[in-house]
Amino acid sequence: MADVQTPQVSKGLEGIYIDESSICKVDGQAGKLYYRGYPIEAVCKNASYEEVAFLLLNGRLPNKAELDDITKTMAKERDLPDGVIQIIKEMNGKAHPMDTLRSAFSALSAYDKEVTDQSSEANMRKAIRIISKVSSIVAAIGRLQKGQPYIKPDTTLDHVTNFLYMLNGRKPTQLEYNIVKDMFILHAEHSSNASTFGTLVAASTMADMYAAVTAGIATLKGPLHGGADEAALKMMGQIGNPNNTEQYIEDALAGKQKIMGFGHRVYKTYDPRARIVRDYLLQIKDSSSPEVRTYTEIALRAEKLMIDKLGASKGIWPNIDFFAGPIYLAAGVPADLFTPIFAASRSVGWTAHVLEYWQNNRIFRPLEIYTGKVDLQYVPIDKRA
Repeated sequence: MADVQTPQVSKGLEGIYIDESSICKVDGQAGKLYYRGYPIEAVCKNASYEEVAFLLLNGRLPNKAELDDITKTMAKERDLPDGVIQIIKEMNGKAHPMDTLRSAFSALSAYDKEVTDQSSEANMRKAIRIISKVSSIVAAIGRLQKGQPYIKPDTTLDHVTNFLYMLNGRKPTQLEYNIVKDMFILHAEHSSNASTFGTLVAASTMADMYAAVTAGIATLKGPLHGGADEAALKMMGQIGNPNNTEQYIEDALAGKQKIMGFGHRVYKTYDPRARIVRDYLLQIKDSSSPEVRTYTEIALRAEKLMIDKLGASKGIWPNIDFFAGPIYLAAGVPADLFTPIFAASRSVGWTAHVLEYWQNNRIFRPLEIYTGKVDLQYVPIDKRA
């Protein structure tokens, strides 16, 4: 009989609630996602990224004057200090873009005079500053790694259009804009996932907001979290020919290999974000780019097989990461920028959670069960074997 006094360990904190929040609801059983109570489908259809930022930060939709104000403020805060651009240049070609983003973003704290001001007003200003500048860092990374010069932001453009302008040196087509706008919104927030928790752990110590978001960026890098979309596209590259799709998946399943982009810790049905993204696959499947056409066909064939084999029976459905790669490529975004763009999008969710958590802060201090020995005799180094 088990010892009732033995503490129970929840690996990965599964099933453990860390706090209350009114920011985001993920209904994994029904396949629903809500931002401040609004269904994600309605948010994507109707809102700009600036409007989503205001909603998540403030808990309500803005009026016209408020939306104009946050749009202008975000535009004003986009440009990067020369020192940050220099860090990006120094790391260009030597590190993964997520490592460059982490280092360049962390350096921003040196240029913010309000970094240690913990007033609610200053923290809101820093949140907007961070949201604006992370996207500029990502665009600069993409630009410089192509050997092209940094493009200063255009304050007359909205957030997403400006990001694509800074990245590609031209304004996007309507389809490119729609794809990236929806991806920015869909990745803006997702409750207490690993990177948000990492952000909150740092914030709970009363570290400044830059330190907290740096922790979020570091956590997001892993292929089990933000790096899954890049890993899924890499898998599609290994499949190569769409006609190889079914055999590749069958062999992977037989070998008990993880199929990146399928299954989710919370969703036990079709990821509602994936449904929105999948619609773009149908729009790009006849793309002029052979690469985009190939990846799109592989994605659709892999989706059908996986749903047939594991959907209803195992609750393993496609998530947003699986479809992200082909549509990002169609929008002119290279694969190694997928996760940095995720970070740029999620900066609003991270900062919103920090602002909320600081209203009733308590430092995170979980416990662990010690399984080692005790009272060992210390042996001097000259007597050790």
